[in-house]
Amino acid sequence: MIKRILTALVLIPIFVLLLFLLSPKAFCLFTGAIVLWAAWEWSSLMGIQSAKRRFIYPVLTFFLLIGSMWFYIPGVIIASVIWWLVALLLVVSYPKLNQTWSKSIFIRGLMGFMVLIPCWLAINSIRNFSDDGIYILLFLFVLVWGADSGAYFAGKCWGKTLLLPNVSPGKSWQGVWGALITTLIITLIALFRIQASYKIGLFACAVTLMTVLFSIVGDLFESMLKRNAGIKDSGRLLPGHGGILDRIDSLTAAAPLFLFGTDLMQKIFS
Repeated sequence: MIKRILTALVLIPIFVLLLFLLSPKAFCLFTGAIVLWAAWEWSSLMGIQSAKRRFIYPVLTFFLLIGSMWFYIPGVIIASVIWWLVALLLVVSYPKLNQTWSKSIFIRGLMGFMVLIPCWLAINSIRNFSDDGIYILLFLFVLVWGADSGAYFAGKCWGKTLLLPNVSPGKSWQGVWGALITTLIITLIALFRIQASYKIGLFACAVTLMTVLFSIVGDLFESMLKRNAGIKDSGRLLPGHGGILDRIDSLTAAAPLFLFGTDLMQKIFS
């Protein structure tokens, strides 16, 4: 617990500082480096043991990141939202449907691309969305960090009813409610700060709640893959947190959904 808090106290200010200081291109490279490290960790979830063979997956991810800059972003985001609905089905049904993917390195590799690439595109699209893109992206990070903390402490204090014990025995329904309540508090503070209208406020609350629900799916999905691979953490880079994937698993699902929701909100209310 102490290591977890200390690591967060060091990493969060550094990340926020880089968010404001880096140019769009530099931030794109910075987040790309994080994704490549996450791809390295993902190769262990695929069951690849050899260090030489594990390098293949980050290399493939690197070329996909470059190629994705020419993708049609709205299409990628819609495909990502659909993918996370499929991921939800896999998580809820685990281990009943795991035979369809657990034995195939190829399928688990494709899963990794669907998790990492749209997240990177969504984060940088939000960052460059408008003049307020940095603040919108910061709000997304605060939302995910806050919901994660709310879920953690609510689960520790009141967690009795397990959410999906076959996937993650440490997560509870009380933790989910803690995440959602924290989300509403953060959203209402932000809406009060910008003095948003009643209609926009209701829609924004719906978007943020769905974003956090998807973030929980992202967390559970990685937990499912770790359980299938027989490992506790995706890596050891971050004391108290595990690997990069363990730190960004919620964000991988939250970022595409948040971009989809905010883009829809802009179209409706503009």
